[in-house]
Amino acid sequence: MRSKKQGAYGKIKTHKEPTLKQLSHIDEVFAAVTYLYVKPLKSNLDTPYIRETFDADDLAFCDEILVKVSRSFAAVIRQLPSTLLVDILVFYLVLRALDTVEDDMTSFASNEVKMKHLLNFHKTALADPNWTMDGVGEGDEKRLLQQFDKCHRVFAKLSDKSRRVIVDITQRMATGMAEFVGKDLGQGTVDVDQYNRYCHFVAGLVGEGLSRLFAASGLEKASFASEVFLSDQMGLFLQKTNIIRDYLEDYVDGRAFWPQSIWKKYSKTGELGYFTQQNDPEVQTRSLECLNELVTDALELAPDCLLYLSKLGCTEIFRFCAIPQVMAIATLNSCYNNADVFTGVVKIRKGSACKLILRTNTLDEVHDTFYQFAQGVLNKAEANRSQGVLDPSYSRTVKICKIVMESTAAGHVRERKARQLPWMASLLIPAVGVAASMAMKGNAKGTSKNLAVLGLGAFTLTSFFMPKTSDLKDSKFLENDN
Repeated sequence: MRSKKQGAYGKIKTHKEPTLKQLSHIDEVFAAVTYLYVKPLKSNLDTPYIRETFDADDLAFCDEILVKVSRSFAAVIRQLPSTLLVDILVFYLVLRALDTVEDDMTSFASNEVKMKHLLNFHKTALADPNWTMDGVGEGDEKRLLQQFDKCHRVFAKLSDKSRRVIVDITQRMATGMAEFVGKDLGQGTVDVDQYNRYCHFVAGLVGEGLSRLFAASGLEKASFASEVFLSDQMGLFLQKTNIIRDYLEDYVDGRAFWPQSIWKKYSKTGELGYFTQQNDPEVQTRSLECLNELVTDALELAPDCLLYLSKLGCTEIFRFCAIPQVMAIATLNSCYNNADVFTGVVKIRKGSACKLILRTNTLDEVHDTFYQFAQGVLNKAEANRSQGVLDPSYSRTVKICKIVMESTAAGHVRERKARQLPWMASLLIPAVGVAASMAMKGNAKGTSKNLAVLGLGAFTLTSFFMPKTSDLKDSKFLENDN
């Protein structure tokens, strides 16, 4: 879990496509309109259970600060069932507050002082109802710590099971963070083991905590609390994606995480900053080789993430877990063999993000997304090879892409067939319209253009609204079963 609201955050160039080019992706434009105005993620925050259980002012602060520190994640949390929503919201804010303490590089007199605050966080922030912290962090993260007593009052209203999970994960994460406070990370982590260990502490434990909260809610099987390995892999997949994408921000901050055992194979100077010299053709070649190995390493977590998702039974929990995962594999596809990673932050198009969110209703939809982006990476790797580029990770990249594609092929095929009906509708509408306009001797050319757009809209919207078969159940049915 990375707050990324301090240090170099916002000071590094973000690579975005020009607006006109983004608008040229008509399917994504329709997806954005659909997501924002027609089929947004429904918020379950204003429900009788929540209103009766939690103080309105304290909960309003938690919701408002959640949007400030993580706008994209807020909507995903709000769509959770009311009996789980606040537990996850508070869990996220507690860890965000802890993360703010870890990320602040200037406010503590020494590393020892920071370590003490981290190690005592579960005893102070989660035990003292009046605890707050001032002068740490920036912007809204700073305000979260300054008014943390409001979060604590909401935390205190959670069930005993949920509070125990949050305290346990907070303590273990803080212990892991403290382990890395004293390390010199200016040149990244030492090796892949240390890289994985860091990712486990700051993200894998989040996955474990979420699984335990899912089980405690009764909306997932009690055995889900024991899915420690797969939960950890889910967290590592997201964290490694962020670390790969945030190379330049982290390097500028002097606190990087790319493992030296990987990047030093490609840096001729033995310095992590070597990759920033993108005007040198040799540096660019070596940079891409390093980047591609790291992307491949992250992709190797995908099969376990898909297995985790296949075990979920609640629709809202499934979407909560699936949305960050599809965003991650889309980001990895964008980063693969992309020199922009070394000159700024690579982000997927907003329209593409909306389209991905709309296609997380079933496991087949998620499989289709993973298939397409794994195929995207595979196509880039093979295009490189066909041009004579000898990427050291080529065989490994091809292997994991094919594994992901094979495991998701059935869902991809079913989704492709399901989209054939919208395509037929999108073709039929303009054809009928043109025929009608010709019969009336109207302006067939102008009419056909308008109806072509209508047809594309019919395809896009129909594909999002068509009912899909799924083994998932909405929370209201699961709550009735319990």
